[in-house]
Amino acid sequence: MAKYLFIYHGGSYPTSGDEVKRVMEQWGAWIGSLGAALLDGGNPVGQSYTVASDGSLSEGGGANPASGYSLVEAADIEDAHRKARGCPHLAASGTIEVAEAIEM
Repeated sequence: MAKYLFIYHGGSYPTSGDEVKRVMEQWGAWIGSLGAALLDGGNPVGQSYTVASDGSLSEGGGANPASGYSLVEAADIEDAHRKARGCPHLAASGTIEVAEAIEM
């Protein structure tokens, strides 16, 4: 099985206590559905920065900075896509970039 990095972009954050509870329950259900395929549930991330080829640092992380990540095991890109489609981040108007982690 291959490892796939799910990189979350954008999305909205819950604003009320009830909404936080609902969203956390959705995330818990999705994570539970992945079972042993979830290698690292990841975390949200803060401000993004980009290190350019000349070594300089700039804020922003590009036009669509990362907002979080997870590491998931999947048979192939189609399986990774299937697993990503159930993620609650999509319901929060976010997107998920899926990339295979190449073993070295």
